[in-house]
Order: sequence, then C-alpha cells, then structure tokens
Amino acid sequence: MKLPILDNKGNSQGEVEVGFELIMNGRGTQAVHDAVVAYNAAQRSGTAATKRVGEVSGTNKKPWRQKGTGRARAGSTQSPLWPGGGVVFGPQPRDFTKKINKKVRALALRKALSERLKAGDVVVVDDFNLATHKTKEFISMLGSLKLSGRTVMLVATGDKNLVIASRNVPNVNLTSGDLLNTYDTLLCDKLVFTKAALEKVALRLSDK
Repeated sequence: MKLPILDNKGNSQGEVEVGFELIMNGRGTQAVHDAVVAYNAAQRSGTAATKRVGEVSGTNKKPWRQKGTGRARAGSTQSPLWPGGGVVFGPQPRDFTKKINKKVRALALRKALSERLKAGDVVVVDDFNLATHKTKEFISMLGSLKLSGRTVMLVATGDKNLVIASRNVPNVNLTSGDLLNTYDTLLCDKLVFTKAALEKVALRLSDK
C-alpha cells in the first residue's frame, strides 16, 4: 500500500510504500483487545492500602474484664469492629501489569495500523522542519495539514523546536516510531508520521 507524502505546508512530495503487510481479515482482533487491556492495567499505580489489625495504633490489652460489666466481650481496641480498628480484606499495594507476548504485541499494533490505514486516518509528512519553537507556527502547520481532533505525531528522532512548540497544544501527542503502541494508535483521530518514523515502524513490523 502506498501513501502520499506531504510537506508541512500540505503540498504533495510523492509517495511512500507502507513497508509492512496489512492485515485484511479478522486476524489480530483478540491481540488488539489483549494489548489494550494490558496497557490500561499497566497505568494503574496499585498503591491503595489500608491498615490491618496488626498495623493500626493501639494495644492488645483487654479493654475490660470478660464478665460482670454488662457490656459485650472485647479483647482489643484494634478489632475491626471498633472505630480506628484494622480493616478486614482491605486493598494492599499490588502490581496490576499483565504479561503479553512480544509477537502478540506486534500483531496487535499491525492490526491497529492496518485498520487506521484502511480508514484513511494516516498522514505521512516528509519532515516537520519548524524554523522556531513558537506554538503559533506549529498550529499553522496543523492547519495546513488539515489536522484537527486528537492527533498522534510520530518522529524518528527528537526535534527540540517541535517538542517545545507542541507541548502546550491540547489533543496533540508527540512520540517516536519506537514507542508507538496499540492504545495510542486506536485512541487518536489522526496518525501523522514523518517518513523516517514510518520506516522505523515498518522495520518493527515487517517480519512479524
């Protein structure tokens, strides 16, 4: 599959081959689901915690004698039944990450990219080439490329001007071809690759 290459003014600069085989059938749907679930699980901090009976302040001294007071029996002020007592079966710090095989992750990304390519949601730019780091220039470039909504922009290497100019623009996520994942691929309205970034992604997926 070939895609048109644009400059940052929106003018045509030829065509480029995608560089990896698209998935045209239903294969990979489950892999996409697994990859997105694993990504969302990995974002959870897992730091929720409550104090058990042995962790709350207090003492194991019996508050009053067993019999003769007319009150219910009590053995400790740390009991879960008492205010300030320990919590039974409360949350504890844990790791929510889910294991996903490397080949499954690659299949999921290739499936997601295939669907975005078929839908016409992928734009290839020769290079962004911002002269300054002004946000105004970056927004002007977005207008020239007719980009709106949530956009993921992929570059091969870090461009200081591009990083500074784009960081205050809402709904724009700047990343590299090495870090592209299935979740970002599906979440955005448009994927904008530089030619070099597309080649990096194709290299990742070409033998998968």
